[in-house]
Amino acid sequence: MSANEKLLDVQHVTVEFHIGGLLGGTLLTAVNDISFSLDRDKPEIYTLAGESGSGKTTLSRLLLRDLVPTRGKVLFEGRDVTTIRKRSEFIEFMKKVQPVFQNPFETFSPLRRVDAYLFDTVKNFGMASNRHDAARVVDEALHNVGLSLDEVKQRYPHELSGGQIQRVSVARALISKPRLILADEPVSMVDASLRMEIVNLFQKLRDEQQVSVIYITHDLATAYYISDRIGIMLRGYVVESGPVEDVLERPAHPYTQLLKESVPEPAPNKRESWAKHIELGATEVKEYGRIGCKFAGRCPKVMDICREADPPDVQVGQQTVKCYLYSEQTEKTGAGAPSETQSGG
Repeated sequence: MSANEKLLDVQHVTVEFHIGGLLGGTLLTAVNDISFSLDRDKPEIYTLAGESGSGKTTLSRLLLRDLVPTRGKVLFEGRDVTTIRKRSEFIEFMKKVQPVFQNPFETFSPLRRVDAYLFDTVKNFGMASNRHDAARVVDEALHNVGLSLDEVKQRYPHELSGGQIQRVSVARALISKPRLILADEPVSMVDASLRMEIVNLFQKLRDEQQVSVIYITHDLATAYYISDRIGIMLRGYVVESGPVEDVLERPAHPYTQLLKESVPEPAPNKRESWAKHIELGATEVKEYGRIGCKFAGRCPKVMDICREADPPDVQVGQQTVKCYLYSEQTEKTGAGAPSETQSGG
């Protein structure tokens, strides 16, 4: 696929931070050499799943232009987003790339009516020339998420349910008719009974509005349910990626295999069987500074070579896996053979 056929093209991006001051501080690589792309003409839901501290929020900030990569590029519709500097260019970019955040009650002030935010969004993006047309645009966006302007008019955030206010947040993102929505943990603050309502909404947007979605989550259940493709993140790396059925039903990386143990076996054609809320493990910040594979300290299949250098990306069926278990060099040299003490985990 050529660059002009891609909606989003993330090319070997790395983000580094200094922690503990410039003098004597530690260099933390929060995002490490990540690449993926979305097709311009084939809307999809691409999920980045990872536990707290995996780098997924840093990556989302990078895609929204809140951060500049230390190395690599983020191209949207063929343009490097770091070259967007003029206000008019930034507004045009934000029209096409809209965020949906974790807590909808932080998006809307409790002292301001919800519909005022929606009308402001219409005005800021120049989506209507008068109040009557603006009301039509707002009502259309709300209908796309199962609401109407009459239902939210003159109401404050606390007068809406958690599911309703999150749907209003999505409607606000839809007003500018975006090509891409970046949803960062959009169901983590919503009651379990409403999670499927929100994730079904993203599928509807993909199928009916032709909107691509980058879905960022720590919840493998909803990730399996709505995703087309998935990337599993660990300490700044994508350690396994591919079609969601392959990655989560037949995981190749030991880390993904460990995560799968937390969820029930999916029945064929019944993704609802994954509808239980699953959280990944707690953060181990020390893994960021580990030489070699970041999972080596917890991996039951760890080998000597895993502690010496970053593993390569290897194609295993439909998946791309960052693991020495599938490296040709390891297989040929025998360098990867686990010792008796290592093979037991």
